[in-house]
Amino acid sequence: MKTLILTTGLALALSATSAFAAGHCATDKTLTDGKITFATGNPAYYPWVMDDAPESGKGFEAAVAYAVAEEMGFAADDVVWVRSSFDEAIQPGVKNFDLNMQQYSITPERDEVVDFSSPYYAAPMAVLAGPNVIETAPTLEALKALKWGAVGTTTAVTVLTDVVQPTSDLLLYGDNADVNAAIQANQIDAALYDLPTALYLSAVVIEGSKVIGQFDASASGDGDEFGMLMEDGNPLKTCVDEALAALTESGKLGAIEAEWLQQTTGVPLVK
Repeated sequence: MKTLILTTGLALALSATSAFAAGHCATDKTLTDGKITFATGNPAYYPWVMDDAPESGKGFEAAVAYAVAEEMGFAADDVVWVRSSFDEAIQPGVKNFDLNMQQYSITPERDEVVDFSSPYYAAPMAVLAGPNVIETAPTLEALKALKWGAVGTTTAVTVLTDVVQPTSDLLLYGDNADVNAAIQANQIDAALYDLPTALYLSAVVIEGSKVIGQFDASASGDGDEFGMLMEDGNPLKTCVDEALAALTESGKLGAIEAEWLQQTTGVPLVK
């Protein structure tokens, strides 16, 4: 009798597990059954990921990843992290991740070769000025005269060419580290970053630099909204969008933003 009870109990447990799996939004849609794989940069920076350790869940994007995973039914232990370069991930083709979070702006051009989730953050662009030009006024007229640099594949290029329209040629670089080095070497005067990154670079990385202004996203036409990047046609997109919608409605996404990307004052709008 005892054996029968144990066997029946086990059967019911397995039945319940199977029923849950069958109704799970992400069932058979992730790279590894029962796991969800996120990618981030190598390295990944504050405030998006703390101490280059996304598995800690600390930092804005790391925290959002775990919140989305939980909303989709994954335990923290079922979250797997891999690394990728920014440019590698936005190329067409098979991916070694389910979702990639590296402050990817959602653009029509990128959306032709990869898919994006609905936005998880809307970031204003900000001007990071090198030590020699920190007194520059936050006006378009003043910004035109600066020597600018940017990563060639980012939306900063569009804002600079269409909105700022500098009088000297824009210098393009392969990644943000090269742009930072160019500012430090006085090869360029300034660069555009999302506001949280610009504040971090000014405070920690580029000594003597200053965030002198930020753009109103609607005014600049930039629409710099960050989405989770995934392989084109990924069936997981619907699940991710539903999870983000639930997190937005519950206020949890806003709470994560408040914790890791608190409202910054003292950075004027560019006029």
